[in-house]
Amino acid sequence: MKLLTLIVHTHVQQDLTELLRGMEQVPGFTFSQVEGYGNEVENDPFVSARDAVLGHIPRIRTDILLEDNDVKAVLSRLRTQHSNITGQGVFWVTDVITGGHIL
Repeated sequence: MKLLTLIVHTHVQQDLTELLRGMEQVPGFTFSQVEGYGNEVENDPFVSARDAVLGHIPRIRTDILLEDNDVKAVLSRLRTQHSNITGQGVFWVTDVITGGHIL
């Protein structure tokens, strides 16, 4: 299993939700509110004056537990099928050793 983590602008949360819910490879996902800073801040049209002064930007972190062979397909769809998400964030993939439900 793999954990796909996405960090995107808050303004694409609804579009990302619709896209992920439409993928058969995605059994579910979790959103968390996060704040970040990166070199791209100066070129970001969604950075408010407040964000620039504070030095961090509100973002959404999305965690998705995927089967190993589904990661490529999900990333490909995120990159090519929706222009509002493409170029709006970063991602990483980590190995999951074990997981399950707590009963």
